[in-house]
Formats: sequence, C-alpha cells, structure tokens
Amino acid sequence: MVAIAEALRMSPEQRAELGSMANSQVLAHREVRQARALLLASDGVANEEIARRSEASTKTVRRWQTRFADEGVTCVGRIRSGRGRPPEIPDETIEAIVDDTLHTLPDPSP
Repeated sequence: MVAIAEALRMSPEQRAELGSMANSQVLAHREVRQARALLLASDGVANEEIARRSEASTKTVRRWQTRFADEGVTCVGRIRSGRGRPPEIPDETIEAIVDDTLHTLPDPSP
C-alpha cells in the first residue's frame, strides 16, 4: 500500500512539461529522475515512497519539491553552483585543447 501525502501543486502546463521530461530518452538521468519524482509528488505519493522509487533520500526528495515550488520546471536537473567537485583543468586549457583538436594536424610520423 502506498502512503498518501498532500499533493505537490503544479499547473497543467508544468505537469505536461514534467511528463515529457520524465519520458525523455535524451535528457540527463538526473533530470528524468527528478521529473518522475515531482510527478509522483503531484499525485500525492509519500516522500518515503518517492525516495525509494527514485533511489534518493527523503531529504533530497523534499529539496526537489521545495525548489520546484520556488522556481518551477526550470530547476529540474540543474545543479546549484558550489555543488559537486570543482574542475581540475582550467577553462583556458580546455579551450586550447579543443582549438588545437579542431584546427591543427599532428606531425606526420617518420
């Protein structure tokens, strides 16, 4: 039996957009997972059950719901600044490598 919770409020347009995201084959996994979790929340599924189904903690599920209530669909899948590992390679180095890859040829081997 699935526990029932107060449903997360969303407009029909938001629900349609989340439905499209939840069924996507091309979006990042985190976006699809969050969209599915938010749709479950809008159906009144309890946070513990949403967490189990989405393989996340209940704290994370509550955070997704709070951000959605504050920011709407644009927050889905977005990683807040300051989260995650900082890049180890400077942007300038990456840009130089990409530029060299696209615009130069390696020296021929003897």
